[in-house]
Amino acid sequence: MKRMGGAALLAALLLAGCGGSDKQDVADAAPHFDAAFLMNNDIWREQRKTELLAADGWTSLVGLHWLELKAHYIGSGSTSGIRLAVGPERMGMVSRDGGQVWFTPEPGAALQVQGQPLTKRIAFHSDDDFEPTIISFDDGKGALSLIHRGPRYALRVKHADAPARVHFTGLDYWPADPSWRITARFVPHDAGKTLPIADITGLVRDQANAGAVEFERDGRTWRLEALGEPGRPLQLIFADRTSGRGSYAAGRYIDVGVPDAKSQVVVDFNRAYNPPCAFTPFATCPLPPPENRLDLPVEAGEKTYVKPDAGGHA
Repeated sequence: MKRMGGAALLAALLLAGCGGSDKQDVADAAPHFDAAFLMNNDIWREQRKTELLAADGWTSLVGLHWLELKAHYIGSGSTSGIRLAVGPERMGMVSRDGGQVWFTPEPGAALQVQGQPLTKRIAFHSDDDFEPTIISFDDGKGALSLIHRGPRYALRVKHADAPARVHFTGLDYWPADPSWRITARFVPHDAGKTLPIADITGLVRDQANAGAVEFERDGRTWRLEALGEPGRPLQLIFADRTSGRGSYAAGRYIDVGVPDAKSQVVVDFNRAYNPPCAFTPFATCPLPPPENRLDLPVEAGEKTYVKPDAGGHA
């Protein structure tokens, strides 16, 4: 259970100093939070932290390298065409042949794929493929993968000893508030509709836009475009009046479930979370579309992440 917030503490003090009907009046005025709501919210927060701090979580990123040429020699050594922050001095060569990317390991480099030693040229499958290729190194602490963004490819490098993971400063939230757990109306779009979404690198891609969610707050109706395919879980990418003033300046995300038979969906702003770019410069985070910039202070969910200084302190 969380500590008392300022309002709850004030109510407790007033109760201690009052008697008779005054006690009852103050008790009636105090907020009543459902214990199950608070417990589930705490569980979600712990899961969120666990995922961020996983050995291959977002805080483990140590590099993002765009492939500009047909072939690149990669490694941590100074003679590498793409110099990695970690790993063998000479790791191998990444090459492109038409629409296919290949990886050729350097002889003697201790690399593995799916637990097996990597000793010959392989197809390097990206995150767009059914089974992306993950090349591990440093006894499994490091991982090299390929991402595909529009017409470009990039190498993504993770390591369990990444500074962002080792010096993680913790997450901060607004107090959990049931009033921000809202049952919204789902308004479906025509089949196949997409919405252009820009990412932090400036690339714009069309994303599936199954519909919009509409909800009431402060006497007004608000609307957010939902990303995802019809009949599948959806994601909201939004900015609000707290963006850059308490929450992450580039916006936040909320995951929502499949709308029910009544075209309703729960939008829990208590579970609004920061994109990976809040923790690392090596991510390619989608940004809120203009339609999802709310003239509303959403004082719920995850606050701005305080990065460690050069010494690893918050």
